[in-house]
Amino acid sequence: MKRLNGKVAIVTGGATGIGEAISRLFAKEGAKVIVNGFPEDPVMDVVSSITNKGDFAAPFVGDVSVEENAMACVQFAIQTFYKLDILINNAGVFPVMEQIHNYPTDAFDYVMRNNIRTAFLMTKYAIPELKKTKGCIVSAGSEAGFLGLAENAPYGGSKGWIHAFTRGVAVEQAQHGIRANCVCPGAIDTAWTHKEHGPMKKKHEKMIIEGTPLGRRGTPEEIANAYLFLASDEASYVTGALFSVDGGITIAKGAVGKMADKDVKKEPEDNLDLKHDMDGATDMIRGR
Repeated sequence: MKRLNGKVAIVTGGATGIGEAISRLFAKEGAKVIVNGFPEDPVMDVVSSITNKGDFAAPFVGDVSVEENAMACVQFAIQTFYKLDILINNAGVFPVMEQIHNYPTDAFDYVMRNNIRTAFLMTKYAIPELKKTKGCIVSAGSEAGFLGLAENAPYGGSKGWIHAFTRGVAVEQAQHGIRANCVCPGAIDTAWTHKEHGPMKKKHEKMIIEGTPLGRRGTPEEIANAYLFLASDEASYVTGALFSVDGGITIAKGAVGKMADKDVKKEPEDNLDLKHDMDGATDMIRGR
């Protein structure tokens, strides 16, 4: 039996990076998936790839930080697949690495809109449908939401908000059978943590890897596996959890990643045939 058989899921930011892995894994596990992304994201490519394998997916292209789009995304799920069981608040951006006194105000606004407003609006409009199915919400937290993030303090702040918001929703909506949890990744092998594709410099890449006890980035598929568990009925007694999938970075002291054995540092093989792990919202032109 597939673990999400018969479920309907929305995955915001579902065509790139971790979102692509979630969309593909959920479909593989039997869910009907609404893949959301910006107009310039490879939404159609991901949906076509899923459906070509005999699984179910449909595209919703639009910036869900816009209230009308968030409402329409939920309604599209109902019109297309007749219900909603799972909301994955994965949409987010990571545009700048800069000390706070030099941090551009428009970048701050961009982070707040796409990391916080999207989760609020999607949750707001999904709740009435999730009440009907006793469904669940899994949102994108971060190790930065626990520890903060130097040279990107607003990003860490946005994830701290997601952590608290999720726990508030979990307590408020438990009476209706709705669960709400966070997956809190560390450094993941996507555009955000590569100097060639995002705002991190070589020094940042070195710091995040050496600061992770396992001595490497995580893979999008490893994070998607955590989302799968929390979205499945296997996690029926889990709500309000901040589920760390961070290679140990939140408990590390110093450059402990240097001590990891060679085989520990090797990433596991990708089983999801990801195409867009190095695409993602690292540019403020996206969504405009």
